[in-house]
Amino acid sequence: MNILKLIKSQSNKNYFRSFSSIKSIHAREILDSRGNPTVECEVTTSNGIFTAAVPSGASTGIYEAVEIRDNVSFRYGGKGVQQAVNAVNITIADALKGESVTEQQKIDEIMVKRLDGTFNKHGWTKSHLGANAILSVSLAVARAGAAAKGIPLYQYLGNLAEKKQQKFIMPVPSLNVINGGKHAGNKLAMQEFMILPIGANSFKEGLQMGAEVYHALKSVIKKKYGLDATNVGDEGGFAPNIQETRDGLNLLVEAIQKSGHEGKIVLGMDVAASEFWNEKQKLYDLDFKNKSNDGSHRISGQQLTKLYEEICKDYPIKSIEDPFDQDDWIAYQNMNESLGQQVQIVGDDLLVTNPMKVQNAIDKLACNALLLKVNQIGTVTESIQAARLAQDNNFGVMVSHRSGETEDTFIADLSVGLACGQIKTGAPCRSERLAKYNQLLRIEEQLGSKAVYAGQYFRYPSNLL
Repeated sequence: MNILKLIKSQSNKNYFRSFSSIKSIHAREILDSRGNPTVECEVTTSNGIFTAAVPSGASTGIYEAVEIRDNVSFRYGGKGVQQAVNAVNITIADALKGESVTEQQKIDEIMVKRLDGTFNKHGWTKSHLGANAILSVSLAVARAGAAAKGIPLYQYLGNLAEKKQQKFIMPVPSLNVINGGKHAGNKLAMQEFMILPIGANSFKEGLQMGAEVYHALKSVIKKKYGLDATNVGDEGGFAPNIQETRDGLNLLVEAIQKSGHEGKIVLGMDVAASEFWNEKQKLYDLDFKNKSNDGSHRISGQQLTKLYEEICKDYPIKSIEDPFDQDDWIAYQNMNESLGQQVQIVGDDLLVTNPMKVQNAIDKLACNALLLKVNQIGTVTESIQAARLAQDNNFGVMVSHRSGETEDTFIADLSVGLACGQIKTGAPCRSERLAKYNQLLRIEEQLGSKAVYAGQYFRYPSNLL
């Protein structure tokens, strides 16, 4: 009997192995939401074909894992990704054939450590094969792994993170409804002005609130600045030709009031301060888009901190991302000390989803939240490691898209699986943004009573579990 059980057990293992083994991997060049090339990957198993596409950022941190571009000027202005595609189709595909898609960490480590092997003091750089090549495979493998296990992707990702959840946290959407910085052609230095519907009772209701404020905002902007001002930026937000931070915040407050959701929605900002940091003068230039400016808008880190303190008193701001340059650690520490109790201070360029950088921020008390962007680090495994490290140290975690996006919805499942409590993926406009929000609507409906909206606990959603 024991021999028969052993034979049956081994037979089941072999069957599952054949079901989950990689038969082939194929990558191709597709276009993102800005019309620039990016990498899409297909992983084929006996269970089917599983596809993933990687995004790309406009304002990027200097410590991000390396995205490989062809730099051939006559093709896509040098932005082609055929080199990364070839890295997948030749190097990675051959090495991973026969591997089980349920071995996510093993597969990611093969790509990062054995096939690529590039490393610096901040971690694995992926500069040989390219983070865009490696990530496309990593994401597709995770999808295939979920299918092999017969469970939804969000649950599978939670399992990879060793989350044992009876309930699942639905994130608060942080909707970027006014665009500035490098995401828009206006004068506004600060990059994103966001609304967070923390007073909703569900993700569905929160998204509805966000959409209603968005439409109210359009009418407010049109009335104040004309129809041309309702043109949208890379992430679907409006880009009125304003320069002052308070002008953007006033527009949000008026739109919230007009929509009838006052008291249920708080504000967030992505300053992206590295984009207007003047390294030579060690000053922040709030008129950086005007190359002939007289310097009157250049201020110190201390002055910028004072500005944040003042607007946080005057407006319901609960989240500020990248308030300083990615190397201005002292300014981060000072702001975290003065505002960290009342405001979420999010590290994006500061942390670049890198576990080593996250640990440094924890040690220095530099911020209190991580912006989780999978393409900054280049694998699912390292992304989960960064998120877990942040959460274990009482940091908030906000899952994020990039300004150059695709219709891929992976990050929607990631935000639920890791119980992050918050996600930003643009305005309720443009299909590459809405694809993620709509996927979250489906997940919430599928979960039914097992879904818990993070709401006011968006910074510390574990309190709801």
